[in-house]
Amino acid sequence: MRKSNYDKYPATAITGEIWIGTENIVSQLRKEIGQGNLLLVVDCYVGTFFEELYGCLKLLDPALCIDTRQLMKSKSEIRDMTYPYVTDDELFGYRTKLNISDFFDKEKVSAFQGQLLSEKGLKIVWGCGASWVCPESDLLLYCDVARWELQQRFRCHKVEALGIDVRDESPARQYKRGYFCDWPVCDALKKTLYEKAGYWLDMNIPGSPKMIDRATFMRGLSKTVQGPFRVVPFFDPAPWGGQWMKDVCDLDKTVDNFGWCFDCVPEENSLMLRVNGTAFEMPSVNLVYTKTSELLGEPVEARFGQDFPIRFDFLDTMGGGNLSLQVHPTTQYIRDKFNIPYTQDESYYLLDAESDASVFLGVKTEVDKEQMLSDLRNARSGGTIFNPEPYVNRFPAAKHDHFLIPGGTIHCSGAGAMVLEISSTPSIFTFKLWDWQRLGLDGKPRPINVEHGSRVINWGRDTEYALKYLVNHVEPVAIGDGWIEEKTGLHPNEFIETRRHWFEKKVTHHTNNSVNVLNLVEGEEVVIESPERRFEPFVLHYAETVIIPASVGVYTIAPYGISSGKRCGTIKAFIRLNA
Repeated sequence: MRKSNYDKYPATAITGEIWIGTENIVSQLRKEIGQGNLLLVVDCYVGTFFEELYGCLKLLDPALCIDTRQLMKSKSEIRDMTYPYVTDDELFGYRTKLNISDFFDKEKVSAFQGQLLSEKGLKIVWGCGASWVCPESDLLLYCDVARWELQQRFRCHKVEALGIDVRDESPARQYKRGYFCDWPVCDALKKTLYEKAGYWLDMNIPGSPKMIDRATFMRGLSKTVQGPFRVVPFFDPAPWGGQWMKDVCDLDKTVDNFGWCFDCVPEENSLMLRVNGTAFEMPSVNLVYTKTSELLGEPVEARFGQDFPIRFDFLDTMGGGNLSLQVHPTTQYIRDKFNIPYTQDESYYLLDAESDASVFLGVKTEVDKEQMLSDLRNARSGGTIFNPEPYVNRFPAAKHDHFLIPGGTIHCSGAGAMVLEISSTPSIFTFKLWDWQRLGLDGKPRPINVEHGSRVINWGRDTEYALKYLVNHVEPVAIGDGWIEEKTGLHPNEFIETRRHWFEKKVTHHTNNSVNVLNLVEGEEVVIESPERRFEPFVLHYAETVIIPASVGVYTIAPYGISSGKRCGTIKAFIRLNA
């Protein structure tokens, strides 16, 4: 096994103003506030540790310090209001149409605003929606929390939801409330504050707050979008998880397995700034929201708005087990049922594979669909064990194979595969049909969604269709001095295109007005450079995913360091602008 050079903590290095620790933050705020009748507003992303934040703010000795939860509607009102979006389902809801104002009691807010006018001294309004309660302030701070950190807090039952305490609910239901309701509401508000907030707080590590000013915040985002960058990957065990990433990505060997790596899912990943050598973490969607056209490209922005449409992640079953047999919804189904604009079309690119690795893909020709669904329902109820062999194709899988999986196609990776999953962004819309009698890591059965799945399975994606359109369709595109470009997908129904390059020498790429996402699938390291020297040379290591902003234009990739002169390979995804 190769020695790992995978960077788990990529960051954009900048200079700027940063205050580390409660004492230094409070000291800077005192200087900023000075004396007099001033209003300090501290808005927060849902999931902030409010007790820690309040402990910091009260050191400023305010005459009035109001938590916005005191001004919200009652918990029962909020539960009723959000029910249509949260629903009773364990996993799925409906993307909310609410905004932050809907969570507040208008009479309470009006009375409080009147009180503010008569109050003397330093007044602090803090909590989710504080900037809506007080749109005019002398100083505005924003406290942000990364999505991966929020998930850890859900699992530990440590944080409240927006206006309601759901800490006694399962982590899956807490995540669902965030995904369908709280996060869209908080993101919509945060988008209005980028030019208003004077300071940004990083409170992702309990007891270790950090603060930067607006100029540093914006400088970090501007530098990041000027050239190649990586978001901070995170890794998670899975019931089917494997062992490959432990070595290649240098992970904790005492953990039983790692099944997931999210290496380019900006809605979930963090962006790290290294300010004067100190790490400052924020959600990477801050870059998507503030630098949309530079990052995505104007044609992609026109089509997707402020959604980052490409997702790269790892699924490790090397030494593990089969993934669940599953299907993703069609676009119309996901729009009608969940208010999500597009579905999770995807593909499996095999970074590595054991000799007996396989991929389940599409139904067998002339399958008895009613019998298959009946068997799945019986297995879901525990009456039988589902045998996929009579119903689902199982294709052998080898290193560098590419399997295309448009929405509606039954699929799963078998054991012994290291999958780079290239897909569109929606992240929780997997309808599990069969899970091999496994329990989740919490010891409970994982939800099976045969009824959802039965409504979206494309029965025409059979053996002949899969072989003709979905399994290893490699087309040469171009050849040059020391390099070859190949088209490997994706399916014509999908809006993502992928290209593979094999090269021993420098090869030229162009973003062509679309964000590019690449992974180094062969070779130890390569260097990405700008012929116009628009960014510093960027070294990419094996299995790392890098984002190339659309505004970069022309860039080159060449073998580097110990890979100099050796054959390397990248897989690149971008948006088909003529699709």
